[in-house]
Amino acid sequence: MPEDESLGALVAQASHHISTLVRSEIELAKAELKFDAKRVGMAAALFGAAAFIAHLCLILASFAIAYGLVALGLSPWLAFTIVTVFYLVVAGLLSFVGYRRLKGLAGMKRTVRSLRNLASSDEEGELAPSAAPSRATAPAPAPPPYTGPTAGQVGSHRESVIDA
Repeated sequence: MPEDESLGALVAQASHHISTLVRSEIELAKAELKFDAKRVGMAAALFGAAAFIAHLCLILASFAIAYGLVALGLSPWLAFTIVTVFYLVVAGLLSFVGYRRLKGLAGMKRTVRSLRNLASSDEEGELAPSAAPSRATAPAPAPPPYTGPTAGQVGSHRESVIDA
């Protein structure tokens, strides 16, 4: 009977049930992750194959463009040079745009600053001198004390249900 069991036995039972539940949840998460990992792996392989085929198509299209220019009357060396220069210009533009995008990264400055402040704060919640900002800034003023009604005073002006 549950009434006859000691508190220690009940705590041990609860601990056992909790650990069993946690282990079961971990096993479920592993099974779901394994299933999802297989799907992600297959999708990545399919994307890789598609990218390889698209690359081959780009090469073939480059030859087709070059031979099309030859058919228009250009010499073969000039036609292939035009196609090559076109791809070099496109590669240069893409590199430039990529470089500009990387140059604009902030580098998680706010997160690093926040983590430094958390790591260097003492028990009172004040910042240590090493974590203080380099600029001299005045601390934010404390909010004024609450002067409104307390929980016991709210509704005290109403009639009691018992009085009515």
